[in-house]
Amino acid sequence: MTDFALNALVWADYRLAVLFTVSLPLLLLVWAFISKMDAIQRLLEIYWKVSSLLAITVFLFIAAIPLGFVTGWLARLLIPISLWFWVDLNEDIHDMLPQRPLKIAFNSWRWGVTVYSVLGSLLSLGFVRCAGFSQDVLLTEDTSCRLWLEPPWGFRDYFMAGQTPDFVGFLGAFGLLIYTAYLVYFLVIRLGRQGRSAIR
Repeated sequence: MTDFALNALVWADYRLAVLFTVSLPLLLLVWAFISKMDAIQRLLEIYWKVSSLLAITVFLFIAAIPLGFVTGWLARLLIPISLWFWVDLNEDIHDMLPQRPLKIAFNSWRWGVTVYSVLGSLLSLGFVRCAGFSQDVLLTEDTSCRLWLEPPWGFRDYFMAGQTPDFVGFLGAFGLLIYTAYLVYFLVIRLGRQGRSAIR
């Protein structure tokens, strides 16, 4: 694949990510809150916790930290798992009246983001190798890896212009530390206690 084609693909992926992983779930969360649809609201709250790894990845990429290639790939795997894992929430959503507009919209988005995440994980799998490069190699020698950093750099220029890449990278690393601690807690303690039930 040429650098031009890869660049177009990378930017298309980021634009789809904004649509599927930020804009639509935010609208659905507001809709579920207003409609008092507790099961959908709870599942979307879980989704936002899990998908925060994408935001962490963007922060790592702003600082050109190679680990971002691993966290981005993992986020694409964890997102669909978080949306389909919970037996009790899936049953509650299934039992809702079939023609409820929110149910239709939510299930459409859930299938859409699942397909997007699976295809994205297959695409990004080829770039996990970039995590093994030093920051210098990432920035100066490997064009195909560096292309994945350009949209986050644009995000920083637009929304975080006053912050240095090192500071943003520190925030990303700190966020990753908290995320990892919570994930370990979930896998080691909470999952054993509650299984596939999302009841608090």
